Amino acid sequence: MSDKSDLKAELERKKQRLAQIREEKKRKEEDRKKKESLQQKTENVSEDSDLDRKRRETEALLQSIGISPEPPLVQPLQLLTWDTCYFHYLVPTPMSPSSQSVSTTSDAGSQESVDGGTQSVPCMSSKPFIPSFRRRMHRLGASKIVQIDFVPKELVTYTKETQTPSAAHQSEAHPRELTEEEREQILHSEDFLVFFERSVSVVERALAEEGDIFFDYSGRDLEDKEGDMQGGSNLSFNRVFHDDHWSKHRVVTCLDWSPQYPELMVASYNSNEDAPHEPDGIALVWNMKFKKTTPEYTFHCQSSVMSVGFAQFHPNLVVGGTYSGQIVLWDNRSHRRTPVQRTPLSAAAHTHPVYCVNVVGTQNANNLITVSTDGKMCSWSLDMLSQPQESMELVYNKSKPVAVTGMAFPAGDVNNYVVGSEEGMVYSASRHGSKAGIAEMFEGHQGPVTGISCHNAVGTVDFSHLFITSSFDWTVKLWSIKHNKPLYSFEDNADYVYDVSWSPVHPALFASVDGMGRLDLWNLNNDTEVPTASVTIEGACALNRVRWASGGREVAVGDSEGRVWIYDVGELAVPHPEDWSHFARTLVEIRANRGDGEEEGAVELPA
Repeated sequence: MSDKSDLKAELERKKQRLAQIREEKKRKEEDRKKKESLQQKTENVSEDSDLDRKRRETEALLQSIGISPEPPLVQPLQLLTWDTCYFHYLVPTPMSPSSQSVSTTSDAGSQESVDGGTQSVPCMSSKPFIPSFRRRMHRLGASKIVQIDFVPKELVTYTKETQTPSAAHQSEAHPRELTEEEREQILHSEDFLVFFERSVSVVERALAEEGDIFFDYSGRDLEDKEGDMQGGSNLSFNRVFHDDHWSKHRVVTCLDWSPQYPELMVASYNSNEDAPHEPDGIALVWNMKFKKTTPEYTFHCQSSVMSVGFAQFHPNLVVGGTYSGQIVLWDNRSHRRTPVQRTPLSAAAHTHPVYCVNVVGTQNANNLITVSTDGKMCSWSLDMLSQPQESMELVYNKSKPVAVTGMAFPAGDVNNYVVGSEEGMVYSASRHGSKAGIAEMFEGHQGPVTGISCHNAVGTVDFSHLFITSSFDWTVKLWSIKHNKPLYSFEDNADYVYDVSWSPVHPALFASVDGMGRLDLWNLNNDTEVPTASVTIEGACALNRVRWASGGREVAVGDSEGRVWIYDVGELAVPHPEDWSHFARTLVEIRANRGDGEEEGAVELPA
C-alpha cells in the first residue's frame, strides 16, 4: 500500500509542477505581447509626431507665399479677371505709357480708376483665385522600401543575322606547362593515339589533293590531245606507291584490291636485309582515291609476308600468308599494326611458305583457303585460326606430293580449283566429293610456275574453263580444263615471267610482267604473237606481281624495289558486245592452228 501511495504522491507532485510550468510560460507570453504593443504604440507616436512636424513646416511655407493652408471646402463662384487671376500675383501687370497712376478698390471695391480713363469691372471677391490643383492638399505618409535587383544591361550587336550577346572581355589565361611525365602520359594514351592517327590521315589527304585551275571547259584543250585520245589503247602512267621507311629495299610479293572499297589496294613485302631490327613482314594498304603518298594502313609481323588478300565479306580484315607457314589476320579497327589472330606453328597447319590465301563462299558461309609448298591445303574459319576446319594433302597418284606455288578458283566455283607447282606442273583439284584432292595434271612448262589466273569475265559465252600460267621458262601458256596440254604458248618475253592476270571485264585481255620490268597487255582478239600494249618501268628492276582493279580500267604492278606502279588502260580495256563471239572464234582458230607435233600426247579430259 505504501508503494501505491508513494506513486500517487509522486504523480500529484509532477502534475503540480507541470501546472506551474504552464502558468509561468503563459505569464511570460503575456509580458512579451504587452512589450510588443507598447513598442508599436511608441513607434506610431513617433511617426505621427514626425508627420505633424512636417505638416506644420509645409503650412508655414505656404502661408509665407500667401496661400491658405486649409482652403474652405466650398468656394463661391468668382469671375476670373486679370486682377483676380493667380498669375497676377506672380507677374506684374504691364503699364500703359499714358498711365500715371493705378488705384485699386477696397475689399468691397467695385471700380478701378486709371488716369486718362475709368473702367469698372464687377468682382465678387477680393481674395485671389487659387486653382483647384493648387488647393488640393495630399496627406503624406510613410512608405515601405522594397529592394529590387535588376539584371545588368546587356549589349547586343547586330553584325550578323543572329543576335550575339557580346561577352565581357576576359584576359586569356596562360596555359599551364605540362611536366615531362604528363606529356608522355598523354602521348601514349589510347584516345590520343586514335585521334592523332585519324587526324594525320585526313590532313594528308587534304594536302595531297590537286586541282587543275586552268581546266578549259570549252573543249579547246582537247584539240591538242586529239592524238593521245586516238591512241587510247596504250598504257598511261597514273602514280606510284612507295614508302621510304616501310617498303624501301623490299620485294613486292603479292597484290590485292578490296572488293568492298575499290580504291583500296594491299601490297605485301618480304624482309629488308639492310634493316635487321625492322619487322620481316610488311603489308601496306594504299588508297587510290587521294593523292597522299603514305599508306592508309601499315601492318607487320615477324615473318616475311608471301601472300596477302582482303577478306571477302569482311571489309575490315586483311589476311596474310607468311614464309614461316603461319596465317596472320590484321584488323584495321584495332589500331594495332600487329596481327589480331595467327595460326599456330604445328604439323596440323602449314610448315612451309604460304603462297596463296583466298576467301571463298558466300556472305553467310565462307572459308579461308590456304596452300603452301608443303603440299597441304587448309580451310579455316576467320573467327578461329587456332586450328584448320579441314586439311588435305595434295598428292598426285597417291605418291607424289605437290609443292604448290599458286592457286586460282574459276568464276563462281568454290569447290574446284587449279594449282601451279615448283616442278612446272599444273594440277586441277577439288575440295569435296568422291575425287577430293588432285584430279588431273597439265604438262607444258619447263620451269616453276610463278603465276596462275582463271578467266573471270562474265558474258554471253562461258569461258570459265580457261586459265593462264606464267613460268621461269620465259613463257605464258593458255590452258583449258578440258585439255591436259596448253592451248597456246606466248613466247615474246626474254626473261622470267613472274606473274599473269586475266582482265575481270574483257574476255580476251590479260596482263603479264617479267624480270626486265616490262608490263604487257595481250588482247587475243587483236594478236596472239605480240602484246597489244607494253611499257617498261624506270630503273630496269624486275616486276614481280600484277593485279587488275575490279573495274578493269587500272592495273597495278609491284617491283623488286618495293614500289607499286599504277597504270591506266584506255579503250583497250573496254569490252564490246562482239568481243565475246570474236574470242570464241579466236579459240577455234588457235585449236585449228596447233601442229600435229604439239598435239602428241594431248588428251581430251572429261568436263
